[in-house]
Amino acid sequence: MATYKEIFGKQIKVLASDPTDAGAEGQIWYNTTLTNFRTVLNSEAWSSGAPLITGRNLLGRAGTQTAALAISGYDVASNPPEVRTNVESYDGSGWSEGPDVNTARYGMQGDGSQTAAILAGGISPAPPVYKNATETYDGSSWTTSPNTINTTRGYVGHAGGPAASTASLIFGGRLAAPATTNSSELWNGSSWTATPNLNDSGWGRYGCGTTTAALAIGLTPPASGTTEEYNGSSWTTVTTSPTGRAFRGVAGIQTAALAFGADSPAITTTEGYDGTNWSAKPALATARDGAGGTGTASAGLCFGDATPSPDSNLTEEFTRSSSVITAGAFASSPALSYSVDGNTFASGSLPSAVAAGGYNAPAGPGTVSYIANAATWNGTAWSNITDMPERRTSGMAVGATAPAVYVFGGQNQPGPTTNLYLTTTHTWNGSSWASGPALADGQSDGAAAGTPSAIVMAAGVPPGGSTGDNIQIYDGSSWTNSPVNYPTATSGQGGVGTQTAALFFGGHQGGSPFPGSGVTQTLEWDGSSMAVGGDLNIGLLGCSGSGTQSAALSYGGRNTAGNKSALGMTYDGTAWATSPNLANARDYIATGPMGSQTNALAIGGSGPGGQSLVEEFTGETSALNYKTITTS
Repeated sequence: MATYKEIFGKQIKVLASDPTDAGAEGQIWYNTTLTNFRTVLNSEAWSSGAPLITGRNLLGRAGTQTAALAISGYDVASNPPEVRTNVESYDGSGWSEGPDVNTARYGMQGDGSQTAAILAGGISPAPPVYKNATETYDGSSWTTSPNTINTTRGYVGHAGGPAASTASLIFGGRLAAPATTNSSELWNGSSWTATPNLNDSGWGRYGCGTTTAALAIGLTPPASGTTEEYNGSSWTTVTTSPTGRAFRGVAGIQTAALAFGADSPAITTTEGYDGTNWSAKPALATARDGAGGTGTASAGLCFGDATPSPDSNLTEEFTRSSSVITAGAFASSPALSYSVDGNTFASGSLPSAVAAGGYNAPAGPGTVSYIANAATWNGTAWSNITDMPERRTSGMAVGATAPAVYVFGGQNQPGPTTNLYLTTTHTWNGSSWASGPALADGQSDGAAAGTPSAIVMAAGVPPGGSTGDNIQIYDGSSWTNSPVNYPTATSGQGGVGTQTAALFFGGHQGGSPFPGSGVTQTLEWDGSSMAVGGDLNIGLLGCSGSGTQSAALSYGGRNTAGNKSALGMTYDGTAWATSPNLANARDYIATGPMGSQTNALAIGGSGPGGQSLVEEFTGETSALNYKTITTS
């Protein structure tokens, strides 16, 4: 009998701890600490990805797991439901808005890459109008081709792979009669020509592969798992999928494909095809109906759903790897140790922080609802500390960890009709509050960035109310008004970064109705001037964040419809993309730098269940899939 060394070419190693490099896959070693034999194996699993900006179903797709497009589709969560022209790009971490298609449609698959895609056929609603329009994408804009498909149809399958914009195949579908078709057509980069028909007529049959090696999966009516392969000259019926359903998300190629979800009702079922047989794969976390799918059989992507939001915007990633991926997420954390309804301020990180102030409803001039409470976080629990010298709400704070936190700005309540816009500042040294230099001017509900000795405070509400454009600078000894103003009078924006590299985003710029005026504006401050950055994916006010100018995290806020938002977004120095959402939608979460883009605290906020609520964000992690070898 051959030895392990003869088979594998290496001795069984004896190690005190498991190796951490991917080269350990398939090796066997003896772990002297655990006293057993160990190895690393491939595993397959779905994990959560960042949600779509706009939830949709029956939408188009193109690209890979780390460079995908979600194209047009039916937004069932809007009131009334609406077919969108929206196109979103996925970079493996989050979705960002891209150029819209020219013709809104649903019930088409699309194909290609993130920079060279094609879309053909589809349906617009009320009453259904079947489309023959073809559009191609070059990475910057969509162009409608003068050459339409020959058979106008919706619920159509598509194959072509990365080269689909110049070599593409569509097949099957539903006609306006209504009737079904088994016709196929080939795109050569400029026009469509008829190709051999499928063996079975039907719609909701989606596919993958290339123009000479395509795969068509599923069929209705009647519901069937019929599968056909195309070799460039004819279609051949092959092994039927055990899930006899249509409208399945599809990823991969003819000899290595995934099919997941299905139509009416939604299911979590996932199956793999190896060119001969179908086999069961790990199920989706959330049942899907008419979701989009792209990628490969070992790195697939599923997005969208027919269920109204939030399910309709969910994204999941399928991975076959020697690593186990844990998706980034917000998770419940111990509640703040004092009661606060919103507009608190805080600074710190996951292991150490200080939170202070805010209000308890009803808020307003002449009440005692503004509070002076404060608390520290040690990474495990919150503990009340000495109250601030005065009640304060809508203030700001900076400081990397507790102690050494600086609070400034905000409002107090001296009388029945007016607020006092505070110029006082205070520092917490771990045991007591001390007064600091006064602000140049009272300022509330703005955004700030920096450290306790170097701060920039931007815009907000000045004395007299409304919105302001003042910028104040603290150099460690005094506050001064900057000669440069915020470009537009704004309040309720988020802020992260340092005094010389800050990022400000969102906010309210006045006008009516309030709060239907949240903005997408993003501004980058270099210590002396403002530059325009990439817009937020949606307009928000009362949003909060953490991180740096080139790696920021935004969470919560209030959208332009006036609704509390759970939306998470990340900024890479150029553009915003979606990120895992908060568990609870809230606005006016504690302002102040609360960690990094991958590790942050979201404290309090206004909204159902938001009072004193704390959530911790932890970014995606990956670890090798270790297995203990047993004799069983």
